[in-house]
Amino acid sequence: MHLFLNGLAASSGGALTYLKNVIPHLSSKTGLQTTIAAQPFLRQEFGTLPRISFVEIPNPGSVARRFWHEQTVLPQLIRKSGADVLLSTGNIALRKSPVPQILLSRNSLYTSADFFRDLHARRDYRLWIDTKMRGAIAKRSISWADCTVAPTQAFAEELRVWTGHNIATIHHGFDHRLFFGGADPLPEDLHRKLESNQNALRLLLVSQYNYYRNFETLLRALPILQQQLPGRKLVLFLTCTLGSEVHPGQFRSNKVSSLVHRLGIKTQVIELGAVSYHFLHHLYRACDVYVTAAYAETFAHPLVEAMASGIPIVASDIPVHREICDDTALYFERFSANELATQVARVLGSPELGCRMSESGKHRSAGYSWEKHVDALLELSREMLAKRNSANPCHSINANLDAPAFRPEFTL
Repeated sequence: MHLFLNGLAASSGGALTYLKNVIPHLSSKTGLQTTIAAQPFLRQEFGTLPRISFVEIPNPGSVARRFWHEQTVLPQLIRKSGADVLLSTGNIALRKSPVPQILLSRNSLYTSADFFRDLHARRDYRLWIDTKMRGAIAKRSISWADCTVAPTQAFAEELRVWTGHNIATIHHGFDHRLFFGGADPLPEDLHRKLESNQNALRLLLVSQYNYYRNFETLLRALPILQQQLPGRKLVLFLTCTLGSEVHPGQFRSNKVSSLVHRLGIKTQVIELGAVSYHFLHHLYRACDVYVTAAYAETFAHPLVEAMASGIPIVASDIPVHREICDDTALYFERFSANELATQVARVLGSPELGCRMSESGKHRSAGYSWEKHVDALLELSREMLAKRNSANPCHSINANLDAPAFRPEFTL
């Protein structure tokens, strides 16, 4: 089977992490050839992999330009590659795919009433309009695809209610070897920030700055928690920089940065900036509790990373978090700083509870596997091909595995 993967939307964050984890597993599958349309830096990162070909396409810019570029250029590339199935990973499908198409939908903001209320409260009307426009394309894309896949059942149900279409669920995975395999120590600046707070109670949130991770509720909980834990130093590590105006997705952090000053918690909020993936396991294991107040999610990879690292989790009570962590975490009402502080205090005040959460989290994290994820996608691809072939006997899979791989030497 020949798979064509559209990875043009992956430039940072979860979309890029997804490809970094999935591509090596696709390469390992005997009998599978994969052609990947991606931005040039991704090919440079992976180099040469067995049974993987890259088509380099520079970032076209805006979503509208990307949409037009994909709709006009990709069908030709798919036909030329001889691919059997298209896997679209960026929420947007081809309107007229020349082969059966699987769409991966992984943006919960399009269906989140909380997010649009948040944008109104911030008076960020430009982002409100932009998200509505993107959402309209994403909604139509679900009707264009032969099958749409969500990373959790909770998000699949949101999409079903939103579109009226049935949505498949394939959990995202986790690669213990890749995540914990980095032997390099933390860079000196990160190590120094951790060491200077070695005797503190250390909370952690791994996230770029955005609105839907609900930083405000988390920050408001810090003074409350400090009152519940008198005499103990308390710090929160963030893998972003709040004072910067350079954030993916047009999110502005000026208000949350001002909130830090108003609450008087500047010395308790440690801004680490972006931390490379292969250093993250050091960070998780150096902290006492992982916290997230997110009000919208599709999967939440950091929760699996935290469970695998043995760090107790306190998370907002939303369906996706419940599905990922089940009873291994403690939950709070997503906009309640008081509940958040109470739950964190429970964990920090009971070593026995923290130990139970740590062990149950490690056990649960073992159930998430990128290999299982890729196998499920390939099985779905075979089922779609079998269905199309039964409807059109003249269409058959190109099974000539000895033929030269499609390795385009051009850049669009």
